[in-house]
Amino acid sequence: MPVTATVAVAVAALLDSVLSEPPARVHPVALFGRVAAPFDRTWSHPIAIGAFAAVTLPLLAAGAVAGATWSVSLVSPWAGVGVAALALFSTTSLRMLLDAATTVVSLTATDVDAARSELRALAGRDPSALSADEIRSAAVESAAENLADGLVAPLLAFALLAPVSLALGTGAAAWVKAVNTLDSMLGYHHKPVGRVPAHLDDAVMWLPARLSAVLLAFVAGSPGVLAHVGPLARRPASPNSGWPMATLAALLGTRLEKPGHYLLDAGTDFPDEAVATRGVHLVSRAGLAAFALTGVVVWF
Repeated sequence: MPVTATVAVAVAALLDSVLSEPPARVHPVALFGRVAAPFDRTWSHPIAIGAFAAVTLPLLAAGAVAGATWSVSLVSPWAGVGVAALALFSTTSLRMLLDAATTVVSLTATDVDAARSELRALAGRDPSALSADEIRSAAVESAAENLADGLVAPLLAFALLAPVSLALGTGAAAWVKAVNTLDSMLGYHHKPVGRVPAHLDDAVMWLPARLSAVLLAFVAGSPGVLAHVGPLARRPASPNSGWPMATLAALLGTRLEKPGHYLLDAGTDFPDEAVATRGVHLVSRAGLAAFALTGVVVWF
């Protein structure tokens, strides 16, 4: 029944709002990380091993989640909704992202060293030499990028298949989250084993990144900005992350920069505390819109 998928989305959004994340010791993504960890080493045939991991590990994750949802649904459809909600809660993340970004931005005004320390959990860059301006930039960039990777992508996968089967929807969300997690563990230039996982992640995140840009523009009431962000969005090496970041930079009229990698100069100045806070609020509204739209889509 469509209503069950919509209820699962609503419960997942409520759990995210109240609890932020499942406990680390039982978090399914952490469990997947432990399963994938043995692949993170030097191999004599790294491309083949990476391809094997990219194909099999996400499928195993998807199969486990879909199987759990399906088997419990046989006992009770509403028990299946509960499992689906927990699966979505585990594969999406909004409040933790917003809390981390808000903390980093506020600390830049009072304790830059603490802001650098907190940034390590939010952005994959060395913060030791970053100024307060650059730290705020990194927080805004990460909020935008993780909106796509950590929320829109698994919700989109769920929305595509949940109308067919609740179990398929949860399995699809788990598959996307596993692909992204594998890329975050292995997808670095100095790790040949991560080459195939990185390319797979690029393909899977192509549409969610652009949908995230659309969501940001619409919740800001400025859909026209999307016509102008293309040149900025193509500056980062990633084919995807530039879209939500460039859109947010344009909406804020600010400068976002990862030194030595890219410059998104939609404005001349780095975001101050007020502008960065507005950026985090826009990500919050876009994330809530993503939950709401997913609930509507799976209803029909």
